[in-house]
Amino acid sequence: MTEDRTTTIEITPENLASLGEGHIAYVRAMKSEDVTRLFPGAPELAPGHRIWALLSANGTPIMLADNPSAIEENAMEQNLATVSVH
Repeated sequence: MTEDRTTTIEITPENLASLGEGHIAYVRAMKSEDVTRLFPGAPELAPGHRIWALLSANGTPIMLADNPSAIEENAMEQNLATVSVH
């Protein structure tokens, strides 16, 4: 007879959002017209451009750039591993 040794751990949405914080950042392509949704203080950009965003593990915006290379360089400077969000 085998014993069931399953342990259940409850993870709150807040705990889940903080996993990887300070270590992992997300690279996300977006339309220029959607920038102010994630970056409310950003100036309004002409519509129709592809913009790249770097977001912390919990979704906090870090930076915007017009190319993914600039995002990757900034992440490396901050010692952040990047993952892509589609």
